[in-house]
Amino acid sequence: MECLRVLLLWGLPQIWASSEALRSPGRSLRPSGPQVLPAPPSSARLRGLQISSFANGSWTRTDGSAWLGALQTHSWRNGSDIRFLKPWSQGPFSDHEWAQQQQLFRVYRSSFTRDIRAFAKTLHLDYPFEVQVSAGCEVHPGGPPEVFLHTAFQGSDILSFQGTSWVPAPGAPPWAETVSDMLNKDHETRDTIQWLLNDICPQFVTGLLELGQQELEKQVKPEAWLSSGPPPGPGRLLLVCHVSGFYPEPVWVWWMRGEQEQPGTQQGDVLPSADGTWYLRVTLDVAAGEAAGLTCRVRHSSLGGQDIVLYWAEGSHAPVGLIVTAVLASLLLIGGGVAFWLKKRSSYQDIL
Repeated sequence: MECLRVLLLWGLPQIWASSEALRSPGRSLRPSGPQVLPAPPSSARLRGLQISSFANGSWTRTDGSAWLGALQTHSWRNGSDIRFLKPWSQGPFSDHEWAQQQQLFRVYRSSFTRDIRAFAKTLHLDYPFEVQVSAGCEVHPGGPPEVFLHTAFQGSDILSFQGTSWVPAPGAPPWAETVSDMLNKDHETRDTIQWLLNDICPQFVTGLLELGQQELEKQVKPEAWLSSGPPPGPGRLLLVCHVSGFYPEPVWVWWMRGEQEQPGTQQGDVLPSADGTWYLRVTLDVAAGEAAGLTCRVRHSSLGGQDIVLYWAEGSHAPVGLIVTAVLASLLLIGGGVAFWLKKRSSYQDIL
């Protein structure tokens, strides 16, 4: 029972203050009555993610991260403490509370590894395997928070915490029922989970929203341009829509004909830029004679509902190879010009 208890408690994002970490002068462990949270500036979802890999009975690795919306705020690597990725990632909790939190995190980490091995032995689980956990809350102005805690084994959901108790996930293995029954008998643990999800998580989110407001509300408009890539085949074109310099990360880009999204649109990964903004490349493979009339449409929160629309026109876009060649040629010309100027300057100095 103890190993099962530690398994699921470990899944709670360790960025939330534990009962000991919250115990400080002037602050009670549990509110004596219903607690009213201040309305946050806007809705926000905090999600903690954890992956624990067990290769065998002696080797394991646990990594995790926490995200406020699409922005990562915390991370932890195997054997390391929780890292603050933003200056305001500490939220409303004091240095003393976070020092205690980190110490508890170390204890949980070592206990987790030991107890999961015992858990695997009890249920005759085969190595290697992974345990994944997703937990957090979504805070809405003037309304109750939405909370969640899901535990997965080998990528498939096995348990979730709903309301006041654990329930097996649909399609979970038979032993998930046994696990949930055992966990539900531990009323103290269930009360603690409810408290962490329904009280501590919303407090933490509210603090993050207030302290990180400037960065969270930052909007940078994207720039977009078109080019053609290497031809996919005879008589075909690869149309490329580039979108760069936008923030925050969520962006929607389509190749369109009129109001119809074109099938075959391929979106690459959203990549970070050195200045903290993002870049995206979206391509479309079309027959050469069908490219005319196509547009690339870009939608982003910074545009105020006014999409960027770029029109493809035959012959107006040079292939990437030619663009690169032209740039290199320009650089060579510039370099040659500079060398010529320096040589002339030197000869003038000799005359003087």
